[in-house]
Amino acid sequence: MRRLLLVVGLIGCASTTANSPHRPKTAREIVDTSSPAVVEIEAGDNRVGTGFVVSNTGLIATNLHVIEGETTIKVKLFKETTPIPVMSIAGVDPTHDLALMWINPPHRLTPVRLGDSSQMSAGDKVYAIGNPLDLAYSVSDGLVSQVRQLSAELTILQISAPISEGSSGGPLFNQYGEVIGVTTAIVTDGQNINLAMPSNYLGPMLRKPQQIALADFARDTAALAKQHGESSSGDDDNVEIVRDVPNHSINVLDGCSAHDIQDIVTSIAEAIEIGAPLYNQKTKKGYEACYRVYEGTALRYANTTDAACKGVRAAFGDGLLRANSLESYKEKAWAMRDAFDGLIDVAKRWADVNHATLPVD
Repeated sequence: MRRLLLVVGLIGCASTTANSPHRPKTAREIVDTSSPAVVEIEAGDNRVGTGFVVSNTGLIATNLHVIEGETTIKVKLFKETTPIPVMSIAGVDPTHDLALMWINPPHRLTPVRLGDSSQMSAGDKVYAIGNPLDLAYSVSDGLVSQVRQLSAELTILQISAPISEGSSGGPLFNQYGEVIGVTTAIVTDGQNINLAMPSNYLGPMLRKPQQIALADFARDTAALAKQHGESSSGDDDNVEIVRDVPNHSINVLDGCSAHDIQDIVTSIAEAIEIGAPLYNQKTKKGYEACYRVYEGTALRYANTTDAACKGVRAAFGDGLLRANSLESYKEKAWAMRDAFDGLIDVAKRWADVNHATLPVD
């Protein structure tokens, strides 16, 4: 369900240097001015997603997972009833789940304005336009919950604006009506933790658009499509586990009371007590059950709206996002255990400094 700046003027791509003043816009203004650039995407027989126009000559951006493995891809423009076939693929970025497509539009298109996603931070207002559950041009709003750097190559935007099936590949706007993200995925089933890929990752593809035949694209991305379709159904026992326990500064506990810290440690200990025996069954169901126990504990803290313990919320959120990036439940369970162990370690160091007693050793 998965991230500009100087864009070549010869291909008519969107730019951050538009003539309109850089001022905050109302939600209505953003919807009215931006909806014509939002498109529906039909891939294969039953895959539906969203995309947006980034060139007045027919360049469309979306998520790679919306179209991967397909030779028949169509785009339905704003207020049009007849979809337009995609002629070729203009760029692919598997690392950031992004793709560009060429269409031959019946008229000159109006592209979105691209903003600088590196300027976004937690608390910034955002708006998403997409086609959730095939409900065309639905609008949702929310905040940037956190900007999370998962690795040197991957930073994502965690947002509170709801994303549903069919919204993948849609534009995420800042308060100025600029696209600063591509709505990508929901972290876990049934949870309102939503992700967007920063729009700055589109830059390399926009600067050097390609012409990739659909048959070649489908062949080259067939393995990705199969992998996503299987959704963590591989042989977990053959997966090599790489531990990555965070080494938190004691400042991660700033804002937490002694009671808060004791509660966190107790909850983690209880989750491990329940989850570890499930993991030790060494079956796929056992690995998944363990992960779900750990995930539930992490979500309880990551989703809280309490002002205290912001660092702890972020630490749990980082663990959830790392787990979501992994394929097998065995790996996911260990990713959450790493997040737990990192928090237990910093809690012990806090207790030593403050001469406090924790409920576990």
